[in-house]
Amino acid sequence: MHQIPMTVNGAEKLRKELEELKTIKRPLMISAIADAREYGDLKENAEYHAAREEQSFCEGRIKELESKLSHAQVIDVTKMSASANGRVVFGSTVTIQSIKNNEKFTYRIVGDDEADFKDHLISINSPMARGLIGKIANVLTVIQTPGGNVEYRIIKVEYI
Repeated sequence: MHQIPMTVNGAEKLRKELEELKTIKRPLMISAIADAREYGDLKENAEYHAAREEQSFCEGRIKELESKLSHAQVIDVTKMSASANGRVVFGSTVTIQSIKNNEKFTYRIVGDDEADFKDHLISINSPMARGLIGKIANVLTVIQTPGGNVEYRIIKVEYI
């Protein structure tokens, strides 16, 4: 498996979820299975089957998180401002303005697992991020969207 780019905040969020699954959720699942076994015949025991299914999901998520964290390339953008030379890079926060209607948007470029458009976190693999990477402030860029090409001016690049 290749390296997975991730911000410091994204890696911390995954670590917290993993810790919660291992220390809280897993013991609850074991207890629920033990309790469900006491209800009798396992073939027709809905509580037992539901608890086993939940345990399977929990264990699968633990494996997935451990794999992602073991392959994570954690990037601290706050330490990159000198080397980035004002360019849009992974982890940077970019303010752009639509040439068409002068609307301003601010996005932070993050890893796939961290992306959340409602929180203005866009995936490094999104068309928007691909159109911004490597650019500097006061440059025009064209972003390919499903509705056609849209032109933006990069207003500000921050490493926060």
